[in-house]
Amino acid sequence: MNPTKATLILDDGSKYEGYSFGAGKGVMGEVVFNTSMSGYPESLTDPSYAGQLMVLTYPLIGNYGVPNRNMLPSGVSSFMESGRIHAEALIISDYSYECSHWNCAGTLDEWLKEEGIPGVHGIDTRALTKRLREHGVMIGRIIIGDDAEQSADREFSTFNYEEINFVDKVSCKEKIIYNEGKDRKHVVLVDCGVKHNIIRCLQKRDLVITRVPWDYDFNSIEYDGLFISNGPGDPDTCDAAVQNIRKALGGDKPICGICMGNQLLAKAGGASIYKLKYGHRSHNQPVRMAGSNKCYITSQNHGYAVDNNTLGSDWEPLFINMNDGTNEGVRHRTKPFFSSQFHPEASSGPTDTEFIFDRFVEMLHK
Repeated sequence: MNPTKATLILDDGSKYEGYSFGAGKGVMGEVVFNTSMSGYPESLTDPSYAGQLMVLTYPLIGNYGVPNRNMLPSGVSSFMESGRIHAEALIISDYSYECSHWNCAGTLDEWLKEEGIPGVHGIDTRALTKRLREHGVMIGRIIIGDDAEQSADREFSTFNYEEINFVDKVSCKEKIIYNEGKDRKHVVLVDCGVKHNIIRCLQKRDLVITRVPWDYDFNSIEYDGLFISNGPGDPDTCDAAVQNIRKALGGDKPICGICMGNQLLAKAGGASIYKLKYGHRSHNQPVRMAGSNKCYITSQNHGYAVDNNTLGSDWEPLFINMNDGTNEGVRHRTKPFFSSQFHPEASSGPTDTEFIFDRFVEMLHK
């Protein structure tokens, strides 16, 4: 076998050479790293990775293949976090062409080719990650083979990640109702790029769920609680969602947000958001509940954070990242509004904080 050469070029001019697998095509996007040891099928299908070239630091990838991509009758995937891959590309060190797992339905290479997603292996991903940690997130492009024309398809100057509304690209386009007809509490789920395990966690708690597009004015709907999902990109591109959430803050119905939902809730409350140097993307981020010594191990995937110093007098931090002190959630001092920057549904990852869904349901019944 003669593998095809593939090159990753960063916007600082540095190059990393490897070999192509998956779809053999060039792409451009924001280069981010994920330090998880497993969970690449869930990460690849996480809508929060839209527009990004995903670098995995764990050396061996593909050894357990990928599970089936079947959808349940409700339209929710059995194992994945959405109906398709959202990452622009996958960059790894060593690829295992052979896979073995009780749930394996095919190889990672076959799946990437099926969905038109390029992969690069043979790159020193830990050296690449070190550069990203020192410099910060960068724009990168992948060139397949020695065709110089591919590098001219899109110049770095034409790609501005912050200006693209990736939430609009991954959000549903019309209302979707789950558990319809049940005499249960009704939750509106604002889809900013929702992971399917958030839907599974809400379904498991026997709620009627109305999933709406990110910019839908849900205030015209009768509901018992509001849930704001995760999503990709810069939260400053989602002003319509912020305005709708701000209207909801005038009431007293429970509101819960996750990841992007944390940022949008905080913005609606008057806080500011800033971009992290290289983001938090891993399974084992330690997070402390504010005002206590309780620490949880969390799964995370975000590149932006809430500025705690800009929270209004009615708001306070709920969780704090123990590694760098950044915000990991907010809560209102008097109303049932709260959020987490990390993923309590954690697919893949530890489920230490799934109790957040239970707290939300308790608020609905109170």
